Amino acid sequence: MIGRAHRAVPGRPLHDMFTAVPPRYDLINRIVTWGLDRKWRRRAARECLASWPERVLDLCCGTGDLEIELARQAKNRLALAGIDYSRPMLALAARKAGTLVPGGSLSLISGNAASLPFPDGSLDCVGISFAFRNLTYKNPLMQRHLAEVLRVLRAGGKFVIVETSQPENKLVRKLYHRYLHWFVYPVGYLLSGNRGAYHYFAESAAHFYATDELRGVLIEAGFSEVSIQPILFGAVAIHRAIK
Repeated sequence: MIGRAHRAVPGRPLHDMFTAVPPRYDLINRIVTWGLDRKWRRRAARECLASWPERVLDLCCGTGDLEIELARQAKNRLALAGIDYSRPMLALAARKAGTLVPGGSLSLISGNAASLPFPDGSLDCVGISFAFRNLTYKNPLMQRHLAEVLRVLRAGGKFVIVETSQPENKLVRKLYHRYLHWFVYPVGYLLSGNRGAYHYFAESAAHFYATDELRGVLIEAGFSEVSIQPILFGAVAIHRAIK
């Protein structure tokens, strides 16, 4: 079920790009990651659920992959919600949930990360999968986004991020960046027809924070106990930060 839209924040970067979501969005993700994004989300979901939370948010949920995985893995009674500002993506998430989620529905909210519709300290965990770059890479609202996550988490609550990163090995990093520009960008553009979206994807992934840099960003924002799980030679990483 898709909840009502919340007040828009003026100047939201990337809004038009992600509102114009292509029908092949999920297919492109599978192709450019060779299907590994599913495995990475499963790992992130396990991290989200490791402390038996009761209230979990999938932030910038897109087409619902992380929220669906959380619903599948949950062993305890879980109040689970996803929020995104792209209503087309939420519509795709709702359709997928109809066949993939026990009970056939997810709680889906049309809203934005700069003004989350949750009370202070009301969530045990916030998870985000491959959307944290959109909230932080050259985004003037970055500090506001991080402050909102901190606000809605309870003391001791967990923020779990699965996102692209930078391999430490220089040769691997160079090959990874070439892969982004020579494969991810042209394949994404060819299959979607959206040149800007996949140019942004390749550009932002190639220039995003390395793990230690992102750790510093999270610590400076007010999180503590930031742990890192590098994946695929460091091209992807799972960060866990505690409020």
